[in-house]
Amino acid sequence: MSRETPPGHGRLRYTLLLTCLAVALVAAVVAGLALGSVRIPPGQVITALTGGAEPGPFRTIVLDVRLPRVLLGAIVGAGLAVVGTVLQALVRNRLADPFLLGISSGASTGAVLVLVLGIGGGVTTTVAMPAAAFAGSLVALALVYALARRGSTMTGGRLVLAGVAVSYILSALTTLVLVVSARPEHFQEALYWTLGGLGSARWSTLILPAVVLTAGIGLLMALARPLDLLLVGEEGATVLGLDTGRFRAAVFVLASLVTGVMVATSGAVGFIGLLVPHAARMAVGATHRVLLPVAALGGAVVLVIADLAARTVAAPQDIPVGVLTALTGGPFFLWLMRRRPEGAPV
Repeated sequence: MSRETPPGHGRLRYTLLLTCLAVALVAAVVAGLALGSVRIPPGQVITALTGGAEPGPFRTIVLDVRLPRVLLGAIVGAGLAVVGTVLQALVRNRLADPFLLGISSGASTGAVLVLVLGIGGGVTTTVAMPAAAFAGSLVALALVYALARRGSTMTGGRLVLAGVAVSYILSALTTLVLVVSARPEHFQEALYWTLGGLGSARWSTLILPAVVLTAGIGLLMALARPLDLLLVGEEGATVLGLDTGRFRAAVFVLASLVTGVMVATSGAVGFIGLLVPHAARMAVGATHRVLLPVAALGGAVVLVIADLAARTVAAPQDIPVGVLTALTGGPFFLWLMRRRPEGAPV
């Protein structure tokens, strides 16, 4: 039975899955607003969100401190999961994600350059940094793509290897820029930021990533069928009428834009774009029209929960969320690999 628009029991199962993910996201958001160095009863959280709370410290903590951070976590988690899903289809390799392909490292390098050089003045965090992160991610992806090609052929494995190499180089370049800047405040700020963190979230920083995520998911949903065609292989997609070269280039640019904006606001958070697509495919299959919404909701839930853990596990110390996703994501990915049948494609 096809999973593209599942009829009968399949459609009911898919709707139930989306509903469960939405409920899990709401629960994670409420928990993220209630828990922290100051614990707020869930009832008072709901009252503050509905506008019934009197002005006071609880209302300020919920609406001005925690809510922007939780919403940014949901936006970034959804964006990274969707980008990872699409990249894995583009290169036909399920090890591909923004982190492994060097896109996150390129975005980090561009954003750190803006931070160190002070480009953009008062609009650094809202305009200059996302623009530089997008440029860095696009340059990194173009470099990886060029290195992975041998003549007119390119394999997914070679692309991942090139991405890992470029990621290491750009990470070293980012560290070199910070060291040469000789300003300790830059090094401390950028070090925490490159490890991934949502602590700098403000209402003003939510607008751009929310708009980019909404537009990006809308465009990718419209491109679901061409993404499905890539799953049959380069020759098969061409026979079915897809200009694979132009299509890949266009979607790579879109993926770089989404990744750059997400990294500019949250830092480099790994494994979300690798693990969530795997779990989503296990639940609903590989058809992108049903896969992308599941991946987006799953990524939002995972990063909101991860950030909550980062704030509470070692409280009052705030652990960079990228460190936590790496510590938990690595073992989980190994578990997923062990579940795959012997000889199954990557």
